[in-house]
Amino acid sequence: MFSWRRQLFLIAILLIASIGGSVLIIKRTIDDLLYRDAVSTAQNWAGFLAKHVTDLEHISNGEKPSAESLFFFEQAREVGRVFRYKIFDHDGNVRLMSDNLQAAATKPLTLGEHNPAAARAIAMGQPLVTIEEGAPPGRPSFYAEAYIPVAANGRRIAVVGTYVDQTEKRAQFNASFPFAAISIALLTALAFGLPAFAWYRRTQEKARAEEHIRFLRHHDLMTQLPNRKYLIESLALALATLPANGTALALHCIDLDRLKDVNNSLGREAGDGLIRKVAERLRVVVPQNDMVARLGSDTFAVLQTNVTSVGAAEALAQRIKDEIAKPHVINGKEVCIGASIGVTLAPAHGNDVKRLIKCAELGLDKAKKSGRNCIRFFTPEMAAKLDERLEIEQSIRDAIANESFDLHFQPWLNLRSGRLTGFEALLRLPAHGGDFVPPTVFIPLAEEMGLIDAIGMWAIRQACRTAVHWPPHLTVAVNLSPAQFLAGKVASVVEDALTESGLDPYRLELEITENMLLSDADTVLAELGRLKAMGVKIAMDDFGTGYSSLRYLWRFPFDKLKIDGAFMRGLDGRDRNVEQIVRTIVALGRSLDLTVTAEGVENAHQLAFLREIDCDQVQGFLYGRPMPATDLAATILADYWRSLPVELAPPAAEAHSESVAHAG
Repeated sequence: MFSWRRQLFLIAILLIASIGGSVLIIKRTIDDLLYRDAVSTAQNWAGFLAKHVTDLEHISNGEKPSAESLFFFEQAREVGRVFRYKIFDHDGNVRLMSDNLQAAATKPLTLGEHNPAAARAIAMGQPLVTIEEGAPPGRPSFYAEAYIPVAANGRRIAVVGTYVDQTEKRAQFNASFPFAAISIALLTALAFGLPAFAWYRRTQEKARAEEHIRFLRHHDLMTQLPNRKYLIESLALALATLPANGTALALHCIDLDRLKDVNNSLGREAGDGLIRKVAERLRVVVPQNDMVARLGSDTFAVLQTNVTSVGAAEALAQRIKDEIAKPHVINGKEVCIGASIGVTLAPAHGNDVKRLIKCAELGLDKAKKSGRNCIRFFTPEMAAKLDERLEIEQSIRDAIANESFDLHFQPWLNLRSGRLTGFEALLRLPAHGGDFVPPTVFIPLAEEMGLIDAIGMWAIRQACRTAVHWPPHLTVAVNLSPAQFLAGKVASVVEDALTESGLDPYRLELEITENMLLSDADTVLAELGRLKAMGVKIAMDDFGTGYSSLRYLWRFPFDKLKIDGAFMRGLDGRDRNVEQIVRTIVALGRSLDLTVTAEGVENAHQLAFLREIDCDQVQGFLYGRPMPATDLAATILADYWRSLPVELAPPAAEAHSESVAHAG
């Protein structure tokens, strides 16, 4: 009896010990699994962030994140179980937190508090993880705080602090706790099963997170519609299958008319709401097998497949137009807009993605020029313009790659002395057959292509290289594009060009237009201030053609005003209003101590009037057309001869001086 009871007691003790040991082992196993899960989740998330945030090192150094990185950070909070994150620099100081992304978008990053754990993590080069109990709603009930060093090219560039919600994980693990305590066998099974289960869940969560990121890359955030990238990929795939199915496809490019009026009258939020409503209507009216995409703020596209006739494409375009034209209720107010639609067909109009998109855009441009709120198909007549455009675009790319642009120089003279003062550098793009593509054609195209910045940099460098060989009293003027200021590096480009060429800064004159100031006046004026500090002269070109030019004269100390050539043509009509305007501009320039140059001077009447009102300088065909750099020597030499006494000047120079005087 005693022996039985003793054995029973021992069995009970062993059972209790086994159960207790199982409980202890399971608890430690769960703690270890939660720790490893937190490390794995944090490392995956930090690695994914490091892969897609290309300026992570710059952020850790205190620089403002790029727009692309801020967009990623905004979306990152919705990925996986990371509910909060911080980015630290090499010393463990906070540089960016998910709590203040809005501030990071508008102001430079400031040095935050020091975190010893982050500093230890980057010093050791190993993750540092702690498990914490939280107090909802500010923190999850159970979470892990992980500090993950991020390395690039063998260097540790930052520490990413991630806060991983472990509440659900712990609940999942603890839910299986009673069953695991039943027996050692079950414990063993769970010991192997739980890691496998955790691995599966982590794999699923990672797959869902990556799928969400892929969705964001291929879709517009506001409307959830496919974006331009997704449309291009889908269009390429549809074109590849066209020969097999024997049908056609249509690409509709849709621009909303009067959306700007809605934004101005009801606010930007109302305009965004209207865009979302248009997207919903397009989903309804467009067949399910076709694609609706958003290309820009007020531009959509529809990829229509299995098109059997032109009439089918026209019918869908008409349904789209009619649906958009129906009244929309925004914030309780009824709003009506229209739609301009350009349509192109494949393979009739081509089988190349880039060409078809341009064809649809040309059709859209035709619709806008036809009064808007209408449908226009791409036509063969537009094909010639498209081919010409594509050829010019290729010429621009080739000219950039080979530096085969050319600069021509047009002289301007001091009207009082008759002496040459300088030259304006005018960009030229060589065309086939030895001619040049007009600047009014290729410069807008280069701006659309985003290449005008590179072209402008070349023009500044080449103008400085050429002008440094002229007599020191001659200056060179170069026109600047708004795109160059948007890139934010005009001052550094000019400084490099002056240093490389050895040209004195006072001999370089940069011309800007009023439109450049209208785009972002504060940024442009700040950049102009840096140029002015170098000693470079700044001229306002095309003065008098805008309505706010005067507003900028007192905000920035310009050196010169250039009267637009249109006023010179107006003088030929003996229009007294034009005469009074030109007279006023010259007087204004003199009162502000500015040099005034009249452009487009082509005849003696214009010249006589400018002399009468005491204009400072003149430029135009009367004194010289734009010429290549190789012809400048003769012009500069002739000007030198005119400065000599008559008895010392060669006969050719005397004859030339008489012809100029006669023109005056």
